[in-house]
Amino acid sequence: MQDSFIYAKERWDKIHKSADFKIGELVLVSTLNFNNIRGSKKLKYSFAGPFMIKALHGPNAVQLELTGELMKKHPAFPVIMIKPYSSSDKYLFPLRDKPPLEIPSGRRRRKENCKIP
Repeated sequence: MQDSFIYAKERWDKIHKSADFKIGELVLVSTLNFNNIRGSKKLKYSFAGPFMIKALHGPNAVQLELTGELMKKHPAFPVIMIKPYSSSDKYLFPLRDKPPLEIPSGRRRRKENCKIP
């Protein structure tokens, strides 16, 4: 029995990484359990934010500085519902802007020298 517990702990530790959040860091909050924001469940965003971390409550919970629609929610969230915010700034990623692709017109011209047997 003890061997199975050790094996399960090793597997868990191998797959799951502990989140290292710091006070003042920007994060996104999962909206999976929020039923009363942004109307339709199908159209709502999967993450809301960015929000700043105001306090850490041990290794498994953070307190956020909420704004907008989430101000009425309790500000403490488990780490599972949080993911780090990464901005997509043009200056950080200058090669992302690519020219638009040319779409050929739907009409094709038949080659004059091509004969179909």
